[in-house]
Amino acid sequence: MYPTTLTQLARANPFSAPLFSLQRADEPEKHAPVPKRRLAAAAVAESGDSCEFGSGKYYALCGFGGILSCGLTHTAVVPLDLVKCRLQVDPAKYKSIFNGFSITIKEDGMRGLAKGWAPTFIGYSMQGLCKFGFYEVFKIMYSDLLGEENTYLWRTSLYLAASASAEFFADIALAPMEACKVRIQTQPGYANTLRECAPKMYAEEGVWAFYKGVVPLWMRQIPYTMMKFACFERTVELLYKYVVPKPRSECSKSEQLVVTFVAGYIAGVFCAIVSHPADSVVSVLNKEKGSTAVQVLKKLGPKGVWKGLVARIIMIGTLTALQWFIYDSVKVYFRLPRPPPPEMPESLKKKLGLTE
Repeated sequence: MYPTTLTQLARANPFSAPLFSLQRADEPEKHAPVPKRRLAAAAVAESGDSCEFGSGKYYALCGFGGILSCGLTHTAVVPLDLVKCRLQVDPAKYKSIFNGFSITIKEDGMRGLAKGWAPTFIGYSMQGLCKFGFYEVFKIMYSDLLGEENTYLWRTSLYLAASASAEFFADIALAPMEACKVRIQTQPGYANTLRECAPKMYAEEGVWAFYKGVVPLWMRQIPYTMMKFACFERTVELLYKYVVPKPRSECSKSEQLVVTFVAGYIAGVFCAIVSHPADSVVSVLNKEKGSTAVQVLKKLGPKGVWKGLVARIIMIGTLTALQWFIYDSVKVYFRLPRPPPPEMPESLKKKLGLTE
C-alpha cells in the first residue's frame, strides 16, 4: 500500500513535472552510500572546482554572473525597450515597432535610441545580483528544508518558490533606476541623463518617486522570474532527455551552452506573455504623476495592457536566452561546482518498489 500511496501523491502534485515517469532501475552491485544530490542548472562542471558548493564564494560568483547577465543584456536592448515603452504610454503617436523607431530617430536622432541606458545598466545590474545570487541561496535553503526525496518530487515547486523569493528583493534594488529610466524615455524634455533625472524627481516628489512603482514591479517581475527559472530548468531537463542525442555528462561545454541558449529563449517567450500586462502598468505609472496602479489599469483597459507585446516577446526572448548563456558561461569560466542533474534518490526508488 505504501508504494502505491506515494505514487498517487506524486502524480497528484499540481506542480509536478510534465511527462513525469518512473523507470525501473537495477540494484547497484555494491551498497555504497549514495552522495546527496542537488538540483543543477544547465552545464556540468568537470573536476577541479574553484570553490565549495553553497559557500560564500559560490554565492558571490553567482551574483557576479547575475550582474553581467542582466546588466549587459538589458543595456544592449535599450533601443527596443525605449520604443516598447513609448508604444505603451502613447499608442496614438507610436503605432508600431517600426513606426516608433522611425519617429524616435526623426525627432532625436540615432542617439535618442540610447536614452535611459545609464539607469538601465545600473538598475538591472543590481537586479541581476539579487535575482541570480538569491535564487541559488533560496534553492539550496528550500531544498535542505524539504529533504532529498521531496526536493525531487516537488522540484518545480522549489524552482518557483526560490525564484519568487529572490525576485522580491531584486525588485527593491531595481525600482529607483527603473523609475528614472521610464521617466527619461517617455517624457520628452524632462531629462536626458540620469544625473539630471534623479535629482529632479527627488525635488518634485521625494523618495516616493523612486519606489511608487515597486508594487506593480513585483506584479510584473515575480511572475516573469518564476516562469523564467522554472521553465528554464524544466526545459533544460526535457531537452537533454528527449532532444539531445547523448547524455549531458558527455556533452562538451559549448554544446551545453547551446542547450542553455535554446532553453532560455523558450522560457523568455513565456515570460514576456505572463508579465506584459503589469509591464504596461509600470510604464504608464512611472510616466504620470499622482496615478495609482488601479487607475492606470482601468485607463488602459483589457486591450491596452497588451500594447507592445510583439516588441516585448522579441526583446525578452532574446534577452532571457542571452542572460542564461552569460550566466552559465560565468559558471563555466570560474569553474563553479555543478551538482548532478535531478535524479530520483535511491531511497525513493526503494519505497516505490523500483529496485529489485
